[in-house]
Amino acid sequence: MEDLKSIIRDIPDFPKKGIVFKDITTLLADAKSYQRMVDIISHRYVGKKIDKVVGVEARGFVIGAALAYKLGAGVVLVRKPGKLPSATFKKTYDLEYGSDTLEIHTDAIKKGERVLIADDILATGGTMSAVVDMVNSLGGEIEECCFMAELEFLNGRERLPQGKVYSLLKF
Repeated sequence: MEDLKSIIRDIPDFPKKGIVFKDITTLLADAKSYQRMVDIISHRYVGKKIDKVVGVEARGFVIGAALAYKLGAGVVLVRKPGKLPSATFKKTYDLEYGSDTLEIHTDAIKKGERVLIADDILATGGTMSAVVDMVNSLGGEIEECCFMAELEFLNGRERLPQGKVYSLLKF
């Protein structure tokens, strides 16, 4: 995994001073690395009968859609407010500095469907915790929350269902 980790570049002081941003676009742009990452993650879920893969705006779409394709599952988008055209379920959650809101179509997940939630990086877990609540509210059964990478020092997995978190790369 070190070869995949080495492709992700660090951007110091982004989006603000003192933060080192993990820029995954370098891995996504490298065809062989992107394919390898998707293949490794998807292999974990083969045979688990995943009905839907939920991708979280925006980089989670890139991970989620590829996983759904590999697993023969549908794709569900979780977006910022006002981006989805039909009836939505809305969840507002706290961030370090303020709050944010996400939406999902109310008919995107049916009661009892097996759901894999995918995003690029697990940081503090606030966004993913909100998405977990949304999926649970719609009646989905969460197989796991999966990430391309995890910033372990931020302890985000503590905010997610125990035993239902997988990260390919750890920083």
